[in-house]
Amino acid sequence: MDLQKNLEKYATLILTHGINLKPGECFTVTVQEETLPLAREITKQAYQMGAKDVVYIFNDDDMTLSRYLYAKDIAFKEMPKFKTAYTESYLKEGYHRISLVTANPELLKKVDKKRLEQWQKVVAQASKNIRKYTMQNIVKWNVSAVASPTWAQAVFPKLSVTNATKKLWENIFAATRVNLDNPVAAWNEHDKKLKKYVTFLNKAQFKKLLYKGPGTDLEVGLVKNHIWQGGAGKTKSGVRFFANIPTEEIFTMPDAYGVNGTIKATKPLVALGNIIEDFSFTLKGGKIVEYKAKKGEDVLKTLLSTDEGALRFGEVALVPHDSPISNTNILFKNTLFDENASCHFAFGDAYADTVENGDTLTSAQKKKIGMNQSMTHVDFMVGGPELSVIGVAENGKQTPILEKGNWAF
Repeated sequence: MDLQKNLEKYATLILTHGINLKPGECFTVTVQEETLPLAREITKQAYQMGAKDVVYIFNDDDMTLSRYLYAKDIAFKEMPKFKTAYTESYLKEGYHRISLVTANPELLKKVDKKRLEQWQKVVAQASKNIRKYTMQNIVKWNVSAVASPTWAQAVFPKLSVTNATKKLWENIFAATRVNLDNPVAAWNEHDKKLKKYVTFLNKAQFKKLLYKGPGTDLEVGLVKNHIWQGGAGKTKSGVRFFANIPTEEIFTMPDAYGVNGTIKATKPLVALGNIIEDFSFTLKGGKIVEYKAKKGEDVLKTLLSTDEGALRFGEVALVPHDSPISNTNILFKNTLFDENASCHFAFGDAYADTVENGDTLTSAQKKKIGMNQSMTHVDFMVGGPELSVIGVAENGKQTPILEKGNWAF
């Protein structure tokens, strides 16, 4: 594997398809130490493509952990206003966003959960006005992953650091199609295949979905005039981009008040620097009324206590079990990859582009049609070879969508 050559191809894919960069445009890149080689290549190519400006937002796991462990309580009382003001200022200026992420699944395992809960709510509230820029696709945005030694050893604990990191890179490049001779052409073809399922589901306009599987018996109402999305999305101005690389999902908006039954997660969830395992939900009238987890239940409670909307679903996504990421049989311990290996839901905010005229609705109108509103959005995985999903039409006719975890049409 030629790492540098693949990083060059990866950068090209992120720029041409991730944010579909045009001459004269500006964007930010979220980076940390391990992602710098890719960030540097992105910067080089971006300026060669005519970018006007590239701004860097730096994060560091060790510094983050030190703050949680040693800062005084006052550090978690409020978010300094200049931080959110700065972020909103560049988004208003039309700066697009690239987030280069890696994973440290249990970074915050030893942190006081009350401190995590408090800061989660502070950040969610402070970021309320910022979320619309991505949730409503006002700017182009992309999330892509970078291998790191810490993440690699979490995924491949029996391998040496060097071999684990190499193997993780190989799987990232395979999942993103960067290992192919022409990743850009491969992504165009992939997008066409995803759009086939999008077209079918949008034409069907099912009233509800029925989920059946081990520990799962769920009825999911869909809002009227819902829109399935998948593959490339579009900004409010109609410009094509890919929010996630990789992506294998087809998703839409459930009725926030029309989900009933039980749903069991089939993969662990990494959130707030902790791992949540073997968890399930019971919903009535769209609201989570009971939840359990064998590991990380206190962290799950933190996520669900963000606000009232955190107790309802904002996204339902279909991913076949027979798909590139799923077929690796690897638990990546990173939502970007694991959610694209499995059907999933998200509790929290709904995407505006998954219902007709969603970005023009007032808060009251959103509530009336069943569009969930929240300051959080957390995906969790429910797919597998034993899952079936049935679409139910207005007249009651049932159509298989997934059988034994795979597309039935």
